[in-house]
Parts: sequence; C-alpha cells; structure tokens
Amino acid sequence: MISDPRRIIKSHITTERTTQLKADNNEYVFEVDKKANKFLIKEAIEAAFKVKVVDVRTTIVPGKIRRMGRFAGKTPTWKKAIVKLKKDQTIAIFENA
Repeated sequence: MISDPRRIIKSHITTERTTQLKADNNEYVFEVDKKANKFLIKEAIEAAFKVKVVDVRTTIVPGKIRRMGRFAGKTPTWKKAIVKLKKDQTIAIFENA
C-alpha cells in the first residue's frame, strides 16, 4: 500500500483531448512520477480520490528542444497516465458542477 499518493501523482492534465476522454470514456489524465508503474498509479488514484480504477495506460512523453536565441536547451521528459474509472464514478474536484 502507498503511504503518500502525492509522491506518485504530480498533477492533472486538462486539455481539449482530455476533456473529451473524460466525457466519452470516463478517463482522467495525470502527470505521474517517471518511476511509477501501473500498479502503483492505480493504488495512488484509488487512495487519493476514493474511486475504483478499471484500467491504466501510461506513456513517456519525451522532452523537446527549445531555443532562446543562440542557446538551446531541453524540456524534461515526463510520464503521463490515462486512468479509466469504473462506470458511474467520477472525481468530483475535476467536474465543473
């Protein structure tokens, strides 16, 4: 069992695509710790929001090269988790109601 879910879940991602995923498939998108596996992500979401998770999909989002004049840098690589909840369950803090 996870002691602190905040160490796994970093933030919620809200874009047009994630809003559509929430409306169509009851899926929420989070930025998570790069070292976390699907099992830990599922435990953290269930502990933090008191919901039942059905499925977790993860992807590593590579960093991009950014330039400022002649200087180039790279944004960090991060991990994204798409979490599907059981039917008729929602995460209340992300609803507009």
